Amino acid sequence: MTKPRPNRTDVNTELGAFVRTRRKASRLSQRELGELAGVGTRFVSELERGKSSVRLDAVSRVLAVFGKTLGVVDTPRKDPANETT
Repeated sequence: MTKPRPNRTDVNTELGAFVRTRRKASRLSQRELGELAGVGTRFVSELERGKSSVRLDAVSRVLAVFGKTLGVVDTPRKDPANETT
């Protein structure tokens, strides 16, 4: 059985949790992280809360502070020929 694809909300929530965890581990305030990444405090707050309409270029700058980048990961796709109804 293949693992279900995460929905957009799950991805945003996971990304936000990652940023919050890394920020706190680095002992940075949201303001400090924003300054390091060249984004505003409000953006950092919205990103950490999993807001779905964040700009990917800004997300990339935040992740770069932690030595991370955005990427595309292949996920298993359902083969319609193997599905049983």
